Amino acid sequence: MKTIGLIGGTSWVSSLDYYRLFNELTNQRLGGNEAAKIVLYSVNYGEIVKLTHAGNWDAIATIISDAAQNTEKAGADCVLLGANTMHHIAEKVQRSVNIPLIHIADVVAKAIREKGLQKVALLGTKYTMLFDFYRNKLEEYDIETIIPGADGIEFVNSAIYNELGKGKFLLETKHKFLQLIEELSDEGAQAVILGCTEIPMLIKQDDSVVPLLDTTLLHATAAVNFALQ
Repeated sequence: MKTIGLIGGTSWVSSLDYYRLFNELTNQRLGGNEAAKIVLYSVNYGEIVKLTHAGNWDAIATIISDAAQNTEKAGADCVLLGANTMHHIAEKVQRSVNIPLIHIADVVAKAIREKGLQKVALLGTKYTMLFDFYRNKLEEYDIETIIPGADGIEFVNSAIYNELGKGKFLLETKHKFLQLIEELSDEGAQAVILGCTEIPMLIKQDDSVVPLLDTTLLHATAAVNFALQ
């Protein structure tokens, strides 16, 4: 079994979900008392959020790359960034280490292709939705991406930073997300990417008739597949 490296804390809420999934998925595969081998490096979310809002991605890349290097030194055989938004600087992080970085958008794109879908909607922070790092990865697989309008972008971004990332999961917010998902489906989205690792804790597939892509689960599954291959 190889060791999975996770750079977490962005936020700690979703890092808990990653840890749970690594172990549950490993035990499902191996049975008994088997569990995943994990190196977790948790950064200060408050520091990252301030730098994100300031647009200082070079400073973020330095922090995350340092975390990745320490994760590698601790024995990790691969590294995951436990947040969709942090993949804006994924290439810089990959260049800082000698172990593979499992890119969340690559994993999601492969899952979409396997389902035979051509057009999907993306929900996440405004950075995930408006920057091109996610869209470009999906385009490599001939997948068209749509996002909400300005009001929808602001709602989702605010919900992530002010509620979900702090462990607050409100019923009113859930209903607004589901309404937005329906609107995106009406615009032609064949599925919706829950492109923030906290959103799948608010919304489950049973809540929606529209197919949902749980990026946390897909990312964690890819890591376990790597560790057990």
